[in-house]
Amino acid sequence: MMRALWTASTGMMAQQLNVDTISNNMANVNSVSYKKSRMEFKDLLYETLERGIVRNGQGKPVNLQVGHGVMPAASVKFFTTGNLASTENPYDLAIDGLGFFKVLGPEGQEYYTKDGAFKISPDGENYILVTSEGYFVQGEDGNIELGSEVKDITIDSRGFITVKREDGTIEELGSLSISTFVNPAGLESVGKNLYQVTEASGEAFDTQNDGTGGNILQGYLEYSNVQIVEEMVNLIQAQRAYEMNSKSILTADEMLQMANNLRR
Repeated sequence: MMRALWTASTGMMAQQLNVDTISNNMANVNSVSYKKSRMEFKDLLYETLERGIVRNGQGKPVNLQVGHGVMPAASVKFFTTGNLASTENPYDLAIDGLGFFKVLGPEGQEYYTKDGAFKISPDGENYILVTSEGYFVQGEDGNIELGSEVKDITIDSRGFITVKREDGTIEELGSLSISTFVNPAGLESVGKNLYQVTEASGEAFDTQNDGTGGNILQGYLEYSNVQIVEEMVNLIQAQRAYEMNSKSILTADEMLQMANNLRR
């Protein structure tokens, strides 16, 4: 069977995966803190039909090789800062930088997120800072408990939290936990704008609010870093590549048909 059939089929499957990734980017264009992805590909093994040999300056200096197609190599996340939009909600936070908020899942799992659309959840007479999914936002001493009778809350650019009570008293509650990673692209996406640590990402580094994770903006949200025009261009390129590979399969099929119809 002609190699072209299998080679072109790998190209079609690769471009289908590429379109899937682009479609996911476009679907999340308005998602808070979503980070765009890009597929990376590499060529498959080569078959050497004739090896180049040079002796005493004579011979063929190049090999005769034929490739076997393409395969997906990686799905890469881009953690560039997205658009920052003012919400005037004191519980909305955005990180203008490389830092991540640390949150705790329902079973004690540690997650990291750029999504600062936080809420307050009542716990008796106490209020706790949580994510939209109810996961506990982490501070330097664990869960961030705001207490009761909170009239106003202020979070400065380093993540230090101050609340004003109904009786006018001011209380400092510590700070948010802001972490950075040596290789954030190595983080594993688990959905709901959450990421888990992997060996590729390296361990989370607690910045201890020294500013290396970026500035925290209260009353702002970071939206998706997807550029819709760029994704449209990528989609057109992927579609054309898919179309060309399908034509390669049709051409190979026609050639096989002609070979089968040859009369001796």
